[in-house]
Amino acid sequence: MSQETGGPLRGCDRPLIKHYGTGVFDLDGVVYRGGHPVPHAAAVLADVARHGVRRLFLTNNSSRTPGEVAAVLLGLGIAADEEQVVTSAETAARMASELLPPHARVLVVGGAAVETALRRRGLAPVRSLDAGPVAVVQGFAPEVDWRQLAEASYAIARGVPWIASDVDLRITREHGIAPGNGTLVNAIRVATGRDPLVAGKPEDAIFAEAARRSSGACLVVGDGLSTDVAGARRNGLDSALVLTGVSTVDALLEAPPSARPTYLVADLRGLFSSWPAVHRQRDGFACGGWTARWEAGKLAVLDDDGVPAGNEAVSVDSVVNAVRALCHAVWAAQDAGRKAEAGRNARWLLEWPGQEGLR
Repeated sequence: MSQETGGPLRGCDRPLIKHYGTGVFDLDGVVYRGGHPVPHAAAVLADVARHGVRRLFLTNNSSRTPGEVAAVLLGLGIAADEEQVVTSAETAARMASELLPPHARVLVVGGAAVETALRRRGLAPVRSLDAGPVAVVQGFAPEVDWRQLAEASYAIARGVPWIASDVDLRITREHGIAPGNGTLVNAIRVATGRDPLVAGKPEDAIFAEAARRSSGACLVVGDGLSTDVAGARRNGLDSALVLTGVSTVDALLEAPPSARPTYLVADLRGLFSSWPAVHRQRDGFACGGWTARWEAGKLAVLDDDGVPAGNEAVSVDSVVNAVRALCHAVWAAQDAGRKAEAGRNARWLLEWPGQEGLR
């Protein structure tokens, strides 16, 4: 595998997934959106298994048990069992069990999946402050309402430990982007002035749980820069960002070093592609027939014939290579403390029409 120059993105001279023993896949925005599959996901995941790569599914969504997640995957044509599923609810329950004595009462914000996870750890979930909880565990569920948030706020204000499954502000659903658990966590933060311990990505606990079930080198595959990618980097793991969920090309270009992926693919099919290295040139960065360089103080992206990016007929992988070159140019400028302004044709990549097709 070749390390690219000028940034964290890498190239590889054989199919990307073949460099790893385990693929750790996010779910929302990568495998499905709400109740609908992401195009090509089932076929690619079947190919991953056929190539002998272990598959784990790592999700910040705490509204389903591992068994329920496995059933959803099976319904989408993806064979999986609950041992392959790691949820933030499970991880939060493990954290609570390490803080509390057996059978301790824990006030739950969230759905039945959080209660199930706590019971599996020998704790007693309750729903009222009157039950005398000694901790609060908060997870996402569509039925979470003001009463649940209020009960938790009363307990947290009294000083009991507070564990949040995740602090994702946004989640991907079939109709678009919706508020995530982090928006509800913030409501309690404002009410109590306290911050929770966090179980899910990008924090370490959920990745530690995945590591316990992994075999060989791990590749984290996700759509979130601040969750999947940042968490992978914090835990010394490689990551591949897909553009089928919450992250856009524009967001990728603005990513700080701590949230820049090891690889970029349009969708899961890119795991079976090889990727050329990005090379620094005198006036910019080149990758796969594209060069991102400075012209009149702005970044332009041109092909080998000097034609600007902006042709919707080029292949998806070709567009990804153009974006990779642009990323290196923008990040190099940002890391040097300079403003990187994209010219008109580079803006086409940021607003690339194909991104909507991926979603």
